[in-house]
Amino acid sequence: MALLKVLLLLLGLGVSVNSDVSLQKRIIGGQNCNDTKRLYHVRLESSNDTRITCCGGSLIHPQWILTAAHCWKSEPGWTNVAVLKVHPRTAGEQRQLIRQAPVIYSHNFQQHDIMLLKLETPVTDVPLPRLPDRRYRLSRGSVVQLAGEGTTTTGPNNQRLTPDAAIPPHLQCVNMEVVDVSLFVPLTGSIFRAKAPNKDICYDDDGGAAMLGNKIYGVISFGGVYYACQRPATILDVCEYKDWIRSITGRK
Repeated sequence: MALLKVLLLLLGLGVSVNSDVSLQKRIIGGQNCNDTKRLYHVRLESSNDTRITCCGGSLIHPQWILTAAHCWKSEPGWTNVAVLKVHPRTAGEQRQLIRQAPVIYSHNFQQHDIMLLKLETPVTDVPLPRLPDRRYRLSRGSVVQLAGEGTTTTGPNNQRLTPDAAIPPHLQCVNMEVVDVSLFVPLTGSIFRAKAPNKDICYDDDGGAAMLGNKIYGVISFGGVYYACQRPATILDVCEYKDWIRSITGRK
């Protein structure tokens, strides 16, 4: 009864009330990643004279990073830098300017939202994730773990905050249940979708990995517009691109 009175008072004052209690959520709704896991997580920083944007990525080979294609900034004046060993924070960050053009998957003259970036200097002291086993495909109800360094909080009514927010002090992880599989979306590619109550990805999480065990089954592509926790996250299905990845990187 007391809670009802408080809610009625807030409504009477014109305050927007959201039953999900949207403020102060992580990744959104996640938790700190284990410091012994996700050592392959990469931060991609793209910048010009006035702006900087970030994405996630995964080191899947000593010289290759797997991420989302829309994370690449190709306009004049932009530079793209891979920041390795961002997790845990004690790992000692390494930065490499990406000098070579990205390799973006294309089929029938249509690019998909998945790409590979080649490093100038191999990184040999980071444990790599395994590529997925196509004999064990994801199905509805499978639980994947996502990770990223995007904003961990939301505004009123779960409004997404701008991607200019400070990077969280710890890489964030979240478990999500697969709700749709084997979908094709024009201009995006072969995807699956995943969600969890009161949890979501946010700006800057794009490009990060969706893991099942120690295998990378997905690349985060998109979470939705403006409001968090309203739509499932869209994730590129790495199983559909495994042969392409192997042909470019030589990864078994």
